[in-house]
Amino acid sequence: MTNLQSILNKQNTLSDNKFFKLLGVSPFGVAVFIILALSPLFIDDQYVMHLLISSLMFGALAIGFDFTVGFINIVNFGYAAFMGVGAYTSALLVSRLDLSPVLAMLAGSILAAILGFLIGLLTLRLRGMFAAIMAWFFGITLMSLAANMVDLTRGHLGLNVPILFPGAGRDAYFYLILGITAVTYIVLRKIINSHIGLAFRAIGQNIEAARSSGVDSTKYRVFNFTVSCFFAGLIGGFYAFFVGVLTPAVMHTRVTVEILVLCYIGGRGSLWGGLLAAFLVIPIFEYLRPLMEIRLIIYGLLMILVMIYYPGGLAAVYAQLVDLIRDMLGMKSKSVTG
Repeated sequence: MTNLQSILNKQNTLSDNKFFKLLGVSPFGVAVFIILALSPLFIDDQYVMHLLISSLMFGALAIGFDFTVGFINIVNFGYAAFMGVGAYTSALLVSRLDLSPVLAMLAGSILAAILGFLIGLLTLRLRGMFAAIMAWFFGITLMSLAANMVDLTRGHLGLNVPILFPGAGRDAYFYLILGITAVTYIVLRKIINSHIGLAFRAIGQNIEAARSSGVDSTKYRVFNFTVSCFFAGLIGGFYAFFVGVLTPAVMHTRVTVEILVLCYIGGRGSLWGGLLAAFLVIPIFEYLRPLMEIRLIIYGLLMILVMIYYPGGLAAVYAQLVDLIRDMLGMKSKSVTG
C-alpha cells in the first residue's frame, strides 16, 4: 500500500509540473504514449500493426467528435463526410497536381474546416436534434457528390491514391498517425482547458443560461464545429494514403456511427475516452467485419447498454478506480485527465 501511495503522490507532483500542464496531459498519458511509440520494436506481425493503426485513426476521430458532442452537445452526423473531404482533397492534389503529401493533407483539412464553418453557420443556429439532422443532410449531400462526380473522383469505381511510404511497411504509417493523434488531443485539450472551453461547457449544459450570461453561443458553436472538421479532414488525408483506394463509402453515416459509439463507450466529455475505447473495440469489430451491416446493430446495442448502465463510459470507470484507491489510502481525491 505504501508503494502504491508513493506512486500516486509522485503522479500528483508530476501533474503539477509546467511541462505536463503545457501539454494538457497527465504523466500516465505520456507513459502510454511512450509505450505505444515503442510498440513497433516488439511487434513483427503486420496485421497487428494494421489493427494498431486503425485503432489510433478511429481513436483520433473519436477525440475530434467528442470535442463537439461532449462539450457543446451537438451530434455531428455528417462527421465522416468531412473526413472524406480531407481524404479526397489530399488524394486528388497528390495524384493530379503532384503536390507534396504533407501540403495535400493540410489543404484537405483546411477545406474540411471551411466547409465545416459554412455548414456550421447554417445549422448551428438550430437547436439540438435539428442541428444534428441538418449536419447529417449535408453529409449525405457530400457523399452523393463524391459518388456522382465520376470524372473527378471515379465514384464507386474507387480513386487510386499514390503510396505515401513506398517499401517502408506499416511502421511509418503507425508513427504518422500516432503523431497526428497526439497533436489532435493536445490542441483540443488546450482549447478545452482555456476560457473557450469554459464557454463550450456552459453552452453544452444550458444554452439559454449561457446566452443570458453574455456567451455568444453561435460564435462558439461554429468555432467548435470548424476545429472539429479540420481534424476530421486531417485524419481523412491520412486515411487516403493508408488505404490506397477511396470510395464514397468512407463518407457513409455508418462510419460516423462507429465513431459515435467509440465516443460514448469511452465517455463523453473526456476526449481521451474514445481513444481508449478504440483500442478495445476496433480489434474486436475488425474480426466481425464479415457480418457487414449486422455490426451496426451490435454497435447500437453496445452503445445503448453503456448509456443505460454506465453513461460515464470508460473515463468514468478509470476516474472511479483512481478515487477508490485514493480513498483506500486516505488521500485527497483529485480529478483525473488523460
